[in-house]
Amino acid sequence: MTTAAVAQPRLSALVVARNEADQLADCLETLRFADEIVVVLDRCTDGSRAIAERCGGTVVEGAWPLEGPRRHAGIAACSGDWILEVDADERVPEALAREIRSTIQGAAPGYFLVPFDNFIGERLVRHGWGGSWGVMHAARLFTPGAKQWGEQRIHPKVELQGRKRYLRERMHHYVDRDMADMLARLQRYSDARAADLRASGAPLPPLIWTLRRSLSRFLKCYVSRRGYREGRWGFAIALMAALFPLISHLKAELDGRDDP
Repeated sequence: MTTAAVAQPRLSALVVARNEADQLADCLETLRFADEIVVVLDRCTDGSRAIAERCGGTVVEGAWPLEGPRRHAGIAACSGDWILEVDADERVPEALAREIRSTIQGAAPGYFLVPFDNFIGERLVRHGWGGSWGVMHAARLFTPGAKQWGEQRIHPKVELQGRKRYLRERMHHYVDRDMADMLARLQRYSDARAADLRASGAPLPPLIWTLRRSLSRFLKCYVSRRGYREGRWGFAIALMAALFPLISHLKAELDGRDDP
């Protein structure tokens, strides 16, 4: 009697990028273990398309002002039983690739949270991330239908279906190159968050409430999440996490005003 071969689940790797030519090739090289690579290019004006094609990716091009629809376009283009979502500034080490392949063998549909190692330049910064400033875990491995993105411009809400499960091996995330990168990111994030606040039509909370929230974020990142162990970088991360809601609030309130 012969035993029928068990079909191996197919894995799609999804990368969504906008003008990430300096990062994209290194990212895609770490995804060759997947059965297919789908690259969504949003209004790219650099060499991202040529890089994606050279690395064997299926390219989806378009213009999506919001992150949610952009992500959903990529998810819809994936044909795998499982989808691994990776940003251009992230890398999948070999140990994580092996764990992903092993995990999806016989795993029930749903999602897995992937832990992160966050880098500033070449320095590994393990502590202090949070408060919309860096991430320690994220739902990056999932089956189609298990993850839905929201409509916000910055840090869209994510709806997940299934039991929360974790992988052990870490994704490498190259968050910023230096302090100038970190400040530029604060500018982008707060611009997008202010636009979300204005678009919601809801009244802004009192400024004192936002100030208390900012202080709480600083203490959470620097003390509770042990950012103090990272020296000056831990302080900088906590400060960015604290400034993000405050600057977003002020931009949303003051945008378009004529008075000082």
